[in-house]
Amino acid sequence: MASLGVVIDPGVDESVSATLGVVEEALRSNVTSADPLVAEAARHLMDAGGKRFRPLIVALGAQFGDPERAEIVPAALVVELTHLATLYHDDVMDEAAVRRGAPSANSRWGNSVAILVGDYLFARAADIAADLGTEAVRLQARTFSRLVHGQIAETVGPRDRDPIEHYLYVIAEKTASLMATSARFGGMFSGAAPDHVEALAQYGETIGIAFQLSDDLLDIASESVQSGKTPGTDLREGVPTLPVLYALAGDDTDASAVRLRELLGSGPLVDDDLHAEALGLLRESAAMKRARETVRSYAEEARASLMRLPDGPARRAMEALCDFIADRTG
Repeated sequence: MASLGVVIDPGVDESVSATLGVVEEALRSNVTSADPLVAEAARHLMDAGGKRFRPLIVALGAQFGDPERAEIVPAALVVELTHLATLYHDDVMDEAAVRRGAPSANSRWGNSVAILVGDYLFARAADIAADLGTEAVRLQARTFSRLVHGQIAETVGPRDRDPIEHYLYVIAEKTASLMATSARFGGMFSGAAPDHVEALAQYGETIGIAFQLSDDLLDIASESVQSGKTPGTDLREGVPTLPVLYALAGDDTDASAVRLRELLGSGPLVDDDLHAEALGLLRESAAMKRARETVRSYAEEARASLMRLPDGPARRAMEALCDFIADRTG
């Protein structure tokens, strides 16, 4: 976790780092294919890097049992391959040109190849899950179902649902579901006690929501490419993240709030001057402050779920992750 700037117990850090190192090597061997095009396209996003946050959650969850068990690395592979597969599909649906600072697979090979490579990665994840047993297959399938429901909800929009409630539902289904499974897998396959496994799954669900919200806030707050995207990308593309939704739902009458609602209500901000104005107003807005408080509330909810786990270095490491996520947007 040192790569995130999170200081934890050296023993836990060494164990987690060792697991992540093996996972990284195994990812490469598990996306190979006899077809050179499939192999190259399947390695594309993996070679572009990434946080490997889901394998990290698996490795941390495994600290509550035996983190050396042979099933831990395959469990981490299942969740990371599933995550990578969703990125291929997301980029097609979003018509994204760039992912992780590199050309997206769809912009390089076309939509059809990108979709099929995503399907291939889902298949590889299912194949590995089969070796872990029926329960792993069931959990992966149920997680995949939630991912699909989240993507459908995002695609069709809120309809009759409150936009903020809808946004949080999409995050829970698209992001938190796989985080919850990651934490559950870590506990399950390390042999942790059943009540500890449930606590880990709850932690994964809530830390997953906090993680995605903080990523969305970074797109607004960062002056660099800390978020992995050019700051303000969501704003430019008209993607309604939580600060934007809070701003639009607000009824503040001061001039800056009224002007911000006017800008945000006009659709994607492709004009550079209008984009810069809206970004500046949003960064200083009450809506941004409220969104930060929402991130912190989910991080604190995740911390509370850890109280059901035994105190010690592993729990404190997961608590440190709550602090990291709550604090990373300023």
